[in-house]
Amino acid sequence: MTVIRAHHLGMCFGVRDALSLAQSEGARRPLTILGELVHNPTVLENLRKAGIHTEPELSAVRTEAVMITAHGVSDRRLAAVRERGHQIVEATCPLVHVAHRALRSLAEAGHHPVVIGRKGHVEVNGLVEDYPEASVVLSEADIDALRWRSSFGVVTQTTQPVTRVRSLVDHLRRRFPDSAVHFRDTVCLPTKQRQEAAIQLAGECSVVIVVGGQRSNNTRELVDTIRRVCARVHQVETAGELQVDWLRADDTVGITAGTSTPDAQIEAVEARLRGWDGRYS
Repeated sequence: MTVIRAHHLGMCFGVRDALSLAQSEGARRPLTILGELVHNPTVLENLRKAGIHTEPELSAVRTEAVMITAHGVSDRRLAAVRERGHQIVEATCPLVHVAHRALRSLAEAGHHPVVIGRKGHVEVNGLVEDYPEASVVLSEADIDALRWRSSFGVVTQTTQPVTRVRSLVDHLRRRFPDSAVHFRDTVCLPTKQRQEAAIQLAGECSVVIVVGGQRSNNTRELVDTIRRVCARVHQVETAGELQVDWLRADDTVGITAGTSTPDAQIEAVEARLRGWDGRYS
């Protein structure tokens, strides 16, 4: 059995920076993170053990310092935090800020705001909360349900696959041929790199293991992307979830991981695959 890694995988700089900031701030004063810092159970448990609180609701926060997660929040949400007298520790990924600025610019120019993304996801909530009129779409059916507007201003959740985004923008233009469609590509570079590397990896492998949290959108998107090329794909959060009957002696096994997956989890999965009772050595 051969084991290979994707050229790009695992934690992106935005998540690494947010985690580092949480650890440093939490070491010097009581800190509450407003929501999940990242969608990875191992990371969240390590933060809890370090004494850092996580609260989904602002009303439940009891510390002076409040950290905004890498997914970002709306201006309305930031104002509410300040009104309660909290000190804000800002950990929003810079590339999420790019998406916020793009949406604001489009909306202020009079275009109907559209976000290509998963409705209810924390990043998407942060993007649209300041724009109650905004539409969130993830399928052609969602676009078909939109009403006519003279112009649309489109941005994307940063972790959406580029192929889906382009397809949906094209469909929006076909659906409303007499409307102006102003598109800003706000899919982040780490997502693009991991998606492209995952496609390449899937083409070289007979089975692919994707390491990441079950609630992580970008990890789930990696699984979906790989499945279009390689039917044998399995998502795990830890090495302990690997199953020996997924593998054969002649397999080439690929490993990739979502942008919130720690290096240690990836290394543990690779070590288990390479040394599994010497079965495939």
